[in-house]
Amino acid sequence: MTDIIDKNIQNILANIPAEEPARQYYFIEKCRDLVKEEQKRLGRPLSCCVVTFGCQMNAKDSEKLTGILREIGYQPQEGEEADLVIYNTCTVRDNANQRVYGRLGYLHALKKKNPRMRIGLCGCMMQEPSVIEKIRKSYRFVDLIFGTHNIFRLAELLYRCMAGNDMVIDIWEGTEEIVEDLPALRKFPFKSGVNIMYGCNNFCSYCIVPYVRGRERSRNPEEILEEIRRLAADGVVEVMLLGQNVNSYGKTLEYPITFAQLLREVEKIDGIQRIRFMTSHPKDLSDELIQVMKESEKICRHLHLPLQSGSSRILKLMNRKYDKEQYLALAGKIQREIPEISLTTDIIVGFPGETEEDFLETMDVVQKVQYDSAFTFIYSKRTGTPAASMENQVPENVVKERFDRLLKEVQSIAASRCGRDCGTVQTALVEGVDEKQEGMVTGRLSNNLMVHFQGSSDLIGTIVPVRLTEAKGFYYMGEMTVSDGQASPERPGQDQI
Repeated sequence: MTDIIDKNIQNILANIPAEEPARQYYFIEKCRDLVKEEQKRLGRPLSCCVVTFGCQMNAKDSEKLTGILREIGYQPQEGEEADLVIYNTCTVRDNANQRVYGRLGYLHALKKKNPRMRIGLCGCMMQEPSVIEKIRKSYRFVDLIFGTHNIFRLAELLYRCMAGNDMVIDIWEGTEEIVEDLPALRKFPFKSGVNIMYGCNNFCSYCIVPYVRGRERSRNPEEILEEIRRLAADGVVEVMLLGQNVNSYGKTLEYPITFAQLLREVEKIDGIQRIRFMTSHPKDLSDELIQVMKESEKICRHLHLPLQSGSSRILKLMNRKYDKEQYLALAGKIQREIPEISLTTDIIVGFPGETEEDFLETMDVVQKVQYDSAFTFIYSKRTGTPAASMENQVPENVVKERFDRLLKEVQSIAASRCGRDCGTVQTALVEGVDEKQEGMVTGRLSNNLMVHFQGSSDLIGTIVPVRLTEAKGFYYMGEMTVSDGQASPERPGQDQI
């Protein structure tokens, strides 16, 4: 772990609490004093902006970062013309890295206009040694760098940054530590992500996540349940349980429990009306989980089940630990047991060695499963992964042609699937006003599709019944059903003809 620190504050550091999160609350107070001093000098409040690149887990981390900064005294804002900007980075694909480098050039220009501006970088991209070296050499205007394992130490690292003049770099190679119970600023008051585990043990040959997020470690179930109880008491009606592979939750605990068992306990919490989760790895999805979903009154009728490839040969090279037939059998079982389920997936095109025959196997799975939507990606070589050094890298023009064919097929199927619920009444969680149509609001259905219907901002955060009147390919138009002039909420996922 790199430790760059001004010797003048060594005495202060010697007196801080050793245990977390008390240690971070100590530094929140110290930073708050420094922010007050700077605000007094400038004659105005200090602003901050946290920009998220990547997945839902990154988004959850950004809520924590923003919450800590607000507690310190910064005023959060959307724009990057702020006194403190933090990029929470992703490194799953190379273009994510390139986006960050491009945005850093923009931040450099802003910092020239506001020399007091501070710039921080954190997240998965920062776990790559080559990235740190590049930033040291080419982006000396960056003030603070930390990784995925020590997000919770933001206040401490920011204090070091504000008290000294050198670039602060603090990267951990790994950790067994899980620190929660710190301030967070939720994007939505009515729904929230909840981390149930960190890291990944799967080591898919194309994926850098296990190297940057570390080995799998599960949170204590009672801590998870207590966090959800607090969220429910604060008005949250929907939670999304987050992990790189939620189906393997509990295996690292002293007293292991299954993910299905955890879901049963979450369902008992009063106030929580909807439960979502991601991501599920097919190799660990159990019959027990399918049964819990089938019987549940709260678990949403949506399951994200990454395929990656429909070719058994390519799946073996990917180290996915299932083949085409096993995946199809699992998808079929889920659809039989939960007919109203919405299945979505991830698919990679152009993995090293992929032939036209392999690609057609993927197309075959897409046509048989009939996904409600699919995230399609062109294979991105990630240095340090086994796939990066594999032979027979597929030519770019071939990959692009296959990608276009796949995208056309999944979009056609998704549009067809969307229309199947027209005329039914579904429950929708109203998430906001429709920005394009005045007098309309936007709600999310249990199956994760969106519906637009007439309503006011008073409905935001409530779950209301909506009749789906028209399918628009990837979303619905609808009308809220009423009884005696009032909306009649129904349980998420309940359908009526």
